[in-house]
Amino acid sequence: MKILLDECLPLDFRHSFPDAYTAQWAGLKGKKNGELLRAAEAAGYDVLLTVDQGIPRDHGLAGKRLSVILIRSRTNQLEDLLQLLEAILQALRTIQPGQAVVVPLSE
Repeated sequence: MKILLDECLPLDFRHSFPDAYTAQWAGLKGKKNGELLRAAEAAGYDVLLTVDQGIPRDHGLAGKRLSVILIRSRTNQLEDLLQLLEAILQALRTIQPGQAVVVPLSE
């Protein structure tokens, strides 16, 4: 599974996943949400990880190969994101193409 990390996530978060790339590395940095989704899918990514609440809400994924995991964390700092790593990995094991999954803030 080829994973793209949105530019709102720290670069080092990519080390938490096999076959994960940053938007910066993929040449997709600075793209607006709809353009990012189209470019990521065209580049063969399977899943976009993001904390951007608007992506799954504002852009329909039905019929797409790309899926989105929306991470709801206290911040987008690595320490806070790592607390949700198990939930994100579980979502990666079960997510289907064209699906948006929310990984909630752990209490």
